[in-house]
Amino acid sequence: MNSIDKSVKELGKHRIFGKLIKKHGAPDLERGKNVFEALCRSIVYQQLSGKAAATIYGRFLKLFPGRGFSKSEVVKKVPFKKLRSVGLSNQKTSYILDLAEKFSDGTIKHKKLYRMGNEEVIAHLTEVKGIGVWTVHMFLIFTLNRPDILPTGDLGIKKGFQIVYRLKKLPEHEQMEKLAKPWRRHATAASWYFWRAADEAKGMVVKRGKN
Repeated sequence: MNSIDKSVKELGKHRIFGKLIKKHGAPDLERGKNVFEALCRSIVYQQLSGKAAATIYGRFLKLFPGRGFSKSEVVKKVPFKKLRSVGLSNQKTSYILDLAEKFSDGTIKHKKLYRMGNEEVIAHLTEVKGIGVWTVHMFLIFTLNRPDILPTGDLGIKKGFQIVYRLKKLPEHEQMEKLAKPWRRHATAASWYFWRAADEAKGMVVKRGKN
């Protein structure tokens, strides 16, 4: 049984997650294989709805046919204007190029990330322009599969809390952490269920928070 399955089992002991688990099953969180690709994707997805981000990311991928862009050196060679042409903003284009540069020159110790603690990963990756706590939280969840990540700056998570806990308004960080205490060690799986709850809300366009 992997860590996510264990988390689901533990969350099932809490009434608020019972219906969500029964309806949606276990989270489909597979450990990412390439750190650079994962971070590029996170930058593309910042401040965008899932549909818009997926469109731009699809165009971005087409710039790298064949073996893709798993190595930062490949991205470094792409002209700024060509990256912009897929729909990336000037800022995001500069962020991706800065990320590629820091991977290439060794500023980012990507091979050590798997052995770092959560706070160490956050401190290390936020050295890159355009990578903030939200982006690293997404990386910790979807690439490193850390079991205890609660991205309280994410709008979908806030909305999920509001729906699941029947709150009158979107909660702040302190309130979410307080509510999460009984299941905090399993926050990654819980976050996945909050996103499902938010996605189901009528008229709700989920944006993945701030960078």
